[in-house]
Amino acid sequence: MAGITRRRFDPEFRAGAVRIVKETGKPVAHVARDLGINEYTLHNWVQMDRLAAEQAGGDGGGGKLKESAEEELARLRREKAELVKQHAKEKAGWEKERAELEDERDVLKRSVVLGVKEAMGR
Repeated sequence: MAGITRRRFDPEFRAGAVRIVKETGKPVAHVARDLGINEYTLHNWVQMDRLAAEQAGGDGGGGKLKESAEEELARLRREKAELVKQHAKEKAGWEKERAELEDERDVLKRSVVLGVKEAMGR
């Protein structure tokens, strides 16, 4: 392996590759394959970027939510609770309607059977 030289990547290329992974949500291996680099190399760059963001106080995923995000989360939870209540009411109505339709179907079945028996008896 004496003739193999190590490839060097400039900081702009590294930052661009990391940005592609973060913004597109594609797997590191897929992006690395597209860029023609080793997936472990790109994985290391992404990890270094995450560590740098956490140390800088960025939203690396482990920090506290901002106040507006907490308010939005509370609002969404309230909306979900309302929708669950509404769904339960609608479901009860559907169950009642289904039961009524089944009763009506049974009555119609009986009337058809009686009609057929009456026609056969004549």
